[in-house]
Amino acid sequence: MDAYIVIGNPNTRKASVVRSLSGCFNRSVRDILALGGKQPLRLYARVGSLQDTKAGPEDFVAEVARARCNALLCCLAPTANPDHADRYPDAPAYLEAFKAAGWRIRAIAVLGQNGGGVRSPNLLQFAQAPTAPINQTARAVRAHFGWE
Repeated sequence: MDAYIVIGNPNTRKASVVRSLSGCFNRSVRDILALGGKQPLRLYARVGSLQDTKAGPEDFVAEVARARCNALLCCLAPTANPDHADRYPDAPAYLEAFKAAGWRIRAIAVLGQNGGGVRSPNLLQFAQAPTAPINQTARAVRAHFGWE
C-alpha cells in the first residue's frame, strides 16, 4: 500500500486539498495517474483528519484494506485528539502504525507550520497553505506527490 499523507493544524485547508486532489467529498475510491505511470493508482481517499473524524490507526488500516486499493490519501492532525489521545494519537503514532501494517509512506505534505515533529526525506512543507489560493496549494502538493 502506497500512502500519501497530508498533515496540518485545524484551518490549514487539509480537507480542501484532499478534495481538490481526489474529487472526493468524504471518502471514496478514485483512479489517480502518477507521472510517467502507465496504470493509474487505485486510491482510497479520506477527507478530514483521522483524529477529528475518530478513526484510530488500527481501524483506519482495516478500513483501507476493505477498499481493495493499492494507494491511499488521508489527513492527519499533528497532535492527538485532546479528548481521546489514547485512541486517536499524534501524527507520528499513526505513521508508525501505517509502517507496521506494511504501508510505504510515499510522500507527506505538511500544510502550515506544524508537522507534529514528523521527519521524513519525502516530506515537504507548504507554509503558505492556510492563506494561498487552494488551487495553487493543490497543484504544488500534486507535484510533490508525483501525480498528473
